[in-house]
Amino acid sequence: MSLPAGYTSRSMLLEDAPLIAERSAAYTSALLGFPKHSPEDVANYLRDPAINLTTDGWLVLDPNDQFAGSATAVTTPTHVNVDILSENPAILDWLLNQAETRAGGEVVVRVGVIRHDTLLPEVLRARGYAVGTSVQRMRIGFDGAVEAPVTPAGVVVRRGAVDEASKRAAHGVLMEGFKEQPGALPRPFDEWVASRESRSTFDWSQVTIVELDGQPVGMTECNDNFVSTDNCGYVGRLAVVPAARGRGLAKFLLRTAFATDAAAGRDGTILHVDSSNPTPAVALYTGVGMRPDLISDIWQRTTRPA
Repeated sequence: MSLPAGYTSRSMLLEDAPLIAERSAAYTSALLGFPKHSPEDVANYLRDPAINLTTDGWLVLDPNDQFAGSATAVTTPTHVNVDILSENPAILDWLLNQAETRAGGEVVVRVGVIRHDTLLPEVLRARGYAVGTSVQRMRIGFDGAVEAPVTPAGVVVRRGAVDEASKRAAHGVLMEGFKEQPGALPRPFDEWVASRESRSTFDWSQVTIVELDGQPVGMTECNDNFVSTDNCGYVGRLAVVPAARGRGLAKFLLRTAFATDAAAGRDGTILHVDSSNPTPAVALYTGVGMRPDLISDIWQRTTRPA
């Protein structure tokens, strides 16, 4: 498959992050009225150790050497996540072909698409993709201070994961909490730590761990991905191990994040949730006052060797 006449491509560079963020903001703002990603979020994504931009990122330029499209393909143990951007169906088709070829073998390729988008779904459908699940971006707004919740009886709260022991405790909770969702499991410990430390919007002080009987049973991992665009805090991960569920720990962790964000002068808190999550996560978030403000469908297909 070739690009249209006059178009060229090259490997993506980290230095392309501001350009991609600008074009992504323009495209998603036209659909939603606000940008889906902050500039920091785009840069963090491209900086992540899981991406080799030389082989897994593509930038397409038009005949005037202006941006025409971009894509990345990130391999996980269970699938390949493709992030793709263009207003030209032929460029989208070419970029998808590059990502699928890079994925190789028999693998599930997944592409997130804003539900308001009508262009990319047509290209995906023609290539045999179908919607597998959806992801809701949920948000709660604040009208001033938010009272910190009362710590449940018997619970010890640890703020920050500044040493290896606390980092391993947080990672262990994530592994146990997400074991029912293999596609959502965190990376192995060393890779997980490296990915967090590569982000300009994250600090280990933003991790909260709760313990019962001296054992870590719940955690939140927050960051500042949406501060520059929405003045909102972000709960990147929330997990409670199965044995400790039903005690209100998830609500306590969420309300702690809300109080922390409000005290920092944020207008609200944002998080994402997979609609197919086997735990009642969506009900949990709506139960504490969060509401969806953006839904993305996850289109997927299984590629096989030619």
